[in-house]
Amino acid sequence: MTALDSLCDYFERLSPATLGELETFYAPDAWFKDPFHEVSGVAAIRAILKHSFDKLPDARFRVTRRFPGEFGEAVLLWGMDFTMPVTGAPTTIVGATHLSFDTDGKVIRHRDYWDAAEELYARLPVLKWLMRGLARQAAARLPAGLARN
Repeated sequence: MTALDSLCDYFERLSPATLGELETFYAPDAWFKDPFHEVSGVAAIRAILKHSFDKLPDARFRVTRRFPGEFGEAVLLWGMDFTMPVTGAPTTIVGATHLSFDTDGKVIRHRDYWDAAEELYARLPVLKWLMRGLARQAAARLPAGLARN
């Protein structure tokens, strides 16, 4: 099993109970960035994940595709399933992660890409209305033929 395979398995069983295993997969000074955070170090990454599980206790990740690359890099496509706290609705955020590994197979860079506006804010009742209004205004200002359907 490759380092990427092991990491994907870990992501799919990630929970508050498995946060203690983070050092197995991440280098001590690993860098992490997502739409809301940018931190370095396993302790800081664990704190972000713990906070996420505190807010979304039923959150689970599904790795849907993996693209191993050259030079110790990889890209993952994933879904995070959870219950939206405000509405109680089952929700999935879809995103991608760019990973870099050291020579020991541990993650040294973890960059998550996902659209917080579309995947999160637009699903909240009050913000949904605001986001739709902003999208309509932006589309109205695009040249003819470029507006989204």
